[in-house]
Formats: sequence, C-alpha cells, structure tokens
Amino acid sequence: MPTNLRLGLYYCAIFIGTGASLPYMPVWFRSQGLSGAEIGIILAAPSLARIVISPMAALWADGFRLRRTPLIIIGTVAALAYGVIGLVHGFTAWLLAWTIAAAMLGTLPSLADVMGLRLSRREGFSYPFARGLGSIAFIVGNLAVGALLGVLTPDLVLFWTIAAAALAAVFARALLPPEPVHEHGEAPPRSSRGRGLSDLLRNRGFMIAVVGSGIIQASHGFYYAFSALLWRKQEIGEAWIGVLWAIGVILEVIFMWFAEGWRRRVRPEVMVAIGGLAAVVRWTALAFSPPLWLLFPLQGLHSLSFTATFLGSLALIERYAPPHTASAAQTVSSSLSGGLVIGLATLASGPLFDAFGAFGYLGMTLMTLSGLAVIALLIRRA
Repeated sequence: MPTNLRLGLYYCAIFIGTGASLPYMPVWFRSQGLSGAEIGIILAAPSLARIVISPMAALWADGFRLRRTPLIIIGTVAALAYGVIGLVHGFTAWLLAWTIAAAMLGTLPSLADVMGLRLSRREGFSYPFARGLGSIAFIVGNLAVGALLGVLTPDLVLFWTIAAAALAAVFARALLPPEPVHEHGEAPPRSSRGRGLSDLLRNRGFMIAVVGSGIIQASHGFYYAFSALLWRKQEIGEAWIGVLWAIGVILEVIFMWFAEGWRRRVRPEVMVAIGGLAAVVRWTALAFSPPLWLLFPLQGLHSLSFTATFLGSLALIERYAPPHTASAAQTVSSSLSGGLVIGLATLASGPLFDAFGAFGYLGMTLMTLSGLAVIALLIRRA
C-alpha cells in the first residue's frame, strides 16, 4: 500500500472520531443536564491542558526509536479515557475524564504531521492529499452521527468516539511505516531535547507566526462548541446541521487537494491573513443567525478561515524552526492554537452563549482581528 494512503487512513481513524465529538459532544453534555457555562469549561479544559501536555508529549515522543510507537500509546490512553466518561457521573468526573481523553487525542495530529511532512518530502507525495483523507473521514463521522441522532440517543456520540480512538491506536501499529525518530539511530539526551524547545520559545519570528495564526485558528472555539446548539434553536434539524458542518470540511478537502499550486505561489503569512479576513466575515455574519440558505456559503468560508490558516501556519513553522526541533515546533504550535488560545476562547464561549446567544460570535470576530494584527507584524518583517 502506498505511504500516502497508509498515512491518509491513519488520519481517517483520528478524524472520523472528531467528526462526531467536536459538534455533538456538547449535545451529549447538554442531555446530561449541564449548562452552557459548564459545557464551556469541560470543552475548554483539554485545550488548556495541552499547553503543557503537547510540548511534554513532543519531548517524550522524541525519546522513542520509531515515530509510530508514541502514537499507539497515546491512542490507547485516549480510548480508555473516553470509556471512563460513560462510566462516571457528575461535572467534576466528566471534566477530568474528558480532559485526559481529548488532550491525548488532540496531540495525535501534530505528531502525525511531523511524520507526514518528512515522508512527503522524501518520497515526493502530496502531504495535503493524506491530510485531506482525514477531512473526508471527518465528514463521514459528522454526517453519519448527525443523521443517526435523529433516531438514537446522544449516547451514540460517546460510543462512536471511543471506537474511533481505539481504531487510531490499531491503525498506528498496522499502517504507519517504521519511520525512525532520529536518522542516526540514538535519541539525543533529554537535556538536549529541552534546549531545542527553549530555543524555539526564544525565536521571535517563530513565536509571532505561531501566536498570530494560533489566534485566528482558535477563533473557531465558539463555533465548535455551540454552533450545533444554536442551529437547533433556529429549528434546523440534526441532519441539516451535519450537512452544514460537512460543507465546510468538503471545501477544506478541495482546497487541500486542488489549491496546491496557488498555495506554493502565495507567501504563507499572506495565506494566514486571507484566512483571518474570511474568519472575520464568517463570525460576524453568523452572529446574526442567518437563514439556512445563507449558512451554506458562510460554511464554505471554512476552506479559508481554517484550511488556509492551517496550511500557512505549517509553512511558517517549517520556515522558522530548525529541522531537529520539528516535533517540538509542531506541538508548540498545536498547543497554542489548539490548546491555550482555543481553550481560553472556549472557556469564554460558555458565558457568551448563556448571555448573548448567537451574538457571542462577535467575540470571535474581535479575537480574529487581534490575530490579524499579529500576522501584520510578520508581513512587515518579511
């Protein structure tokens, strides 16, 4: 089986679970009687925890001989922790179990990205193709669970996510090639790995790139947490909610697969800025609860607000990070955009949802504008 397909199937195992958990776990927590503020805290906790967990995981992962080994371990821990959610009851117990499960699962893509980018450079295949397969799996999980929730209870979301995390562990062992972590065999000592991380944090260009793109990506926090609940309040059915999420991800895949030439011509900091401008339009429009027909083109902006920002940030990280810090660079970026910043955004989203409903999206508009201001520094620097 070609390497790009092996890698793509592994991404499928990860994202077919997040396609269900990202939009619909808030529905499960709501069915258990939690308020919007409580849901916001639970959803934010793993993201905040990842600011510590992800860099530590990168240093830990670099201590193995093969890159797939930590992916197997992390996937297994995530599956077990998701299982605990169904066995316990109460806000505190759910908070602890969800934090472990989602933080572990959220670490997998950035570690897989390091392997994927390295293999694509060496073997000459398109990395966005493999990542795009994962996005298609996200759509499958999203549409399938959205349709099934019309006839089944929200417990389906939890069972689906447990199975997907377990599948990610199995696929890491069965499909990923035995790619060595270190080309010369032995892992460097832990102190040396720690110095590489410290050097990244003092790299001004790298930190500007990570913070600016991270803020724009994290502005999706309110959308991830409460779009399904808000569309339900507009009396939009579960199946249509699944379709709306799918449209954004379908165009994300199209962008990854067919915009490669454009992506190579556009400077990555400019690509991130384009994504930020699209996010400003998207969040501002969603704040006014537009009708169903208008939601379709707004969801199409996901190809820019998320995908252009994501691909641009990957290119910026490769530009500013030395090769020996690849794992640390990707996980530092992930822990900021998918960790600290989105955690704070999600934490704020709960009270915004309770107090303002859909107008809470305007908080994400302001957040995006601040990210664009940071990226403007990078454009001037370039």
